[in-house]
Amino acid sequence: MLRSCLRNCSRATVRPASCPQCLRPEYVRIKVPQSSLPTPFTPIRRIQTSTDTQDRIPLRKQLKQDAKAVKARKRERREQEEFSREKWELTVGVEIHAQLNTEAKLFSKASTLPSELPNTNVALFDLAFPGSQPQFQAETLLPALRAAIALKCEIQPVSRFDRKHYFYQDQPAGYQITQYYAPFARNGYLDLFSHDGIAPEDGEQVRIGIKQIQLEQDTAKSQEYPPSTQLLDFNRVSHPLIEIITMPQIHNPATAAAFVRKVQSILQACNAVTTGMELGGLRADINVSVRLRGENPGAHQYGGIGGLGQRTEIKNLSSFKAVEDAIIAEKNRQIGVLESGGVIEGETRGWTIGSTETRKLRGKEGEVDYRYMPDPDIPPLYIGADLVAQLTDSIPTDPDELMDILVDRPYNLTIRDAQPLVELDDGARLEYYQDVVDILSALQQDLGPKAQASIGRVAGNWVLHELGALLTKADAEWNAQRVSAKTLATLLDKLQRQQITGATAKQVLAMVFEGDQRPIPQLLEEENLILRPLSRKEYIALAEEAMKMNPEMVEQIRSKKQLGKLGWFVGQMMRKGQKGRVEAQKADAILQELILKSSQR
Repeated sequence: MLRSCLRNCSRATVRPASCPQCLRPEYVRIKVPQSSLPTPFTPIRRIQTSTDTQDRIPLRKQLKQDAKAVKARKRERREQEEFSREKWELTVGVEIHAQLNTEAKLFSKASTLPSELPNTNVALFDLAFPGSQPQFQAETLLPALRAAIALKCEIQPVSRFDRKHYFYQDQPAGYQITQYYAPFARNGYLDLFSHDGIAPEDGEQVRIGIKQIQLEQDTAKSQEYPPSTQLLDFNRVSHPLIEIITMPQIHNPATAAAFVRKVQSILQACNAVTTGMELGGLRADINVSVRLRGENPGAHQYGGIGGLGQRTEIKNLSSFKAVEDAIIAEKNRQIGVLESGGVIEGETRGWTIGSTETRKLRGKEGEVDYRYMPDPDIPPLYIGADLVAQLTDSIPTDPDELMDILVDRPYNLTIRDAQPLVELDDGARLEYYQDVVDILSALQQDLGPKAQASIGRVAGNWVLHELGALLTKADAEWNAQRVSAKTLATLLDKLQRQQITGATAKQVLAMVFEGDQRPIPQLLEEENLILRPLSRKEYIALAEEAMKMNPEMVEQIRSKKQLGKLGWFVGQMMRKGQKGRVEAQKADAILQELILKSSQR
C-alpha cells in the first residue's frame, strides 16, 4: 500500500490529504525528498508509529499472560464445578453390554470365533430367513452365570426371553431377543473403594446396586462409507451378550468410570469375557439426570420420575475416560438448560472422543415404543441350584478378597502394589508373584522373623518394578518363563543374605531376561559378581579419592549441609571400586563421616 501511495504521489513533498491511502491511521504525514523516492520495484518498510510501539508485547510476556489466563479459566471452571455440585445433584445409572466368552452363538449353532471374512459365521436364523427358528445354546449360559455370581446377584430359577421391537438395518428380524421382564439374575451389588478411583466426595467406600443382569443377542456390525453407502457384517449377530443394569445410585463421574473399570476387571477375572473396552468387547450406556439438592422426592418440577430429574441416555461409550468426560459434559449441559429456564427432554445422545459436548441422536424410546412381548418361539430357561453351587465353588477369588489377602500376612503389600498384581495380565502376574514368595520363604527358613516379614514386599517390588521395567523397555508381553519364579527367588535370596549388591542383582536379572540360561550361583561365580566386602580402610581410601575429584562440592556439603550431593560421591566410589564390592549404604556412611564430622572438629 505504502509503495503504491508514494509512487502515485511522487511529485508532492507532502502526502496529499486527499489520497485515501494516506488517511489510514497507521500512516503518518512525512516529507519525502525526490532523491529518496524508490524505484517501482524497491520495497519499503512501513514506518512505525508510537501506537505500534505501545501495542507490541514481548513474546515472553505474552506467554506468561497466556499461561495466567489458562490457569484463571481452570480455576473458574473448578469453582463452577464446586458451586454446581453444591446446588445440583447428579444421578447416574449405568448399562454395560459385555460379549460372553463362548464359541457358540446365543440362538444358533454358528461360531463366534473371529473371522477376517465378513458374513461367514452366520446361520439362517442370524439372517432372519423366513421359517428359521431360534435354538438356545446351553453352553452360553455358563459364562453369564459366572459373571452374575461374581457380581453378587441372585440367580433366578426360571427366566424368560422377550422381543424388543425396533427397526434398524443391523437387526434383520426387526426385533432383538432379550430378557426384559424375567432376567436370569437380580439384586446384585459391587463395592468400590478409594483405591478403585472413586470420587473423594464418596469417601472410602461406596456400594452400587445392580438391578438385574439379562441375556440378549448382539446386532450386526455396520461400516459407513460416505456419502450414502453402509455395509453390514452379520458375523456378530446373535453373539451372546449380558446387559448389566445398575440402580441410579452413582453421583460422581469419576465413580461411574471406576464402576465400569472394576466390572470389566471382575468379568475378565472370572473368565466371563475375553476382551474389554479396548477391543470393543464391552460397551457402556450412561443415563444422566440432575436435580436441585434437597428437592421433594415425591414429584419433580423438571419432568423426572420418582424425584429424579429427567434423564438422557448417552450410547456406546468405548473407554473409561469417555464415560467420565461424557457425564461431565451432559451434566453441565442439563444444568445450563435448567438454569436458563428450559426443560430437559428425554432423548438418546451421542459422544465423540475429544469432544466437549454431547449431541442429540434421537428422541428417547420408552417401554411402549419397543412393544415388548414374550418370545413365543423360546421356552423358559430353568437353572438348577446344583449348577449354581458348582459354579460358585469353582469361581476365582473375588478381587477385593485378593486385595485383603495381599495386604495381610504373609505378603504385607501396600494397596498401591497389591492392586496392579490383581489387575495385570489376567492374574498371571499374581500367580507368578505368589510362586516367588513361596520359594523364597522356603529358601530363607533359617533367617529371623524380620527377614521373613519383608519377603512379600521385596518380591513385590522386584516382580512389579524391576521385572516390569524390563518388560516395558523390551515392549514385551508377560511371560513367566522368561525369568522363572525359582530363578528370581534364588536371586533375591542372594540379595537378602547380602551376598550381592542391589546393583548386581539388577544386572543379573537383566542378563537372565535377555536369555542367559546359567543357574544364578554359576552365573555369579563365573562373572565374579559375588560380594566380597571391602574393609573400612578400603572404603576410606575410595572416599578420599572421590573427594579430591570435586573439592568445591565437598565444601558446599560442609557449609550448606546439602546432603543430596553425597550421591555423586557414592557413584564415583562405586565406579572406582572393584565390580560388585562397593555397597552404597556403607559408602554413604563413610562419606558423611569424612565430610561432615571432620568439619565439626
